[in-house]
Amino acid sequence: MPIQRIIQGLNQFHDNYFISHQELFEQLSHGQSPEVLFITCSDSRIDPNLLTQTQPGELFIIRNVGNLIPPYGALNSGEGAGIEYAVQALGIREIIICGHTHCGAMKGLLQLGNLAETMPLVYDWLKHTAEATRRLMFDNYKDYEPDKLLRLTIEQNILTQIENLETYPVIRSKLHSGNLHLHAWVYEIETGEILAYNASMGKFIPLEKEPFPVPDPLANMNNFH
Repeated sequence: MPIQRIIQGLNQFHDNYFISHQELFEQLSHGQSPEVLFITCSDSRIDPNLLTQTQPGELFIIRNVGNLIPPYGALNSGEGAGIEYAVQALGIREIIICGHTHCGAMKGLLQLGNLAETMPLVYDWLKHTAEATRRLMFDNYKDYEPDKLLRLTIEQNILTQIENLETYPVIRSKLHSGNLHLHAWVYEIETGEILAYNASMGKFIPLEKEPFPVPDPLANMNNFH
């Protein structure tokens, strides 16, 4: 995509969308009040606002390779700062961790040794932030077919990140008081569907009208099928 196309898009945004939504942007210039923190992957195939059909200002978004959340205290991370700000300063009451099918980060996690030379920074990120997922998969599911193993890894990684979220003091406090809910989602690129983790069933199921918030604490999170 040449940069000229990006500039053309900027001009179209200003002359069309911005002009027709000028009142919205005037309101946004005075501050933000999103109701949902949406944590997802950097993958270019995911657009949180398009996926959820939300307007600017409605989602507070954190994106990184693999939709990973370092446990509290493990790293002085931008992710941790973003979570703390979203919950404490903005008063967000819903957090979604949304992984996706065909995730390159999870493919890399299953072949981690191959990344050490070619992409050492990716290797370090996955090794230090997703090792719990990798170990769980190889200890329990290593004989699965590659496609099945990848899908389970994607799902388990989301649940592991929910666990990591729960290590943050601000998250634990809000969960305890009932002022915060966590959601574990998988976006299927090939179908356009969202699947949400239903703890009572121990698996991800299509999300239609029920939100399926993850209970606190998450019971039997590793016993999904």
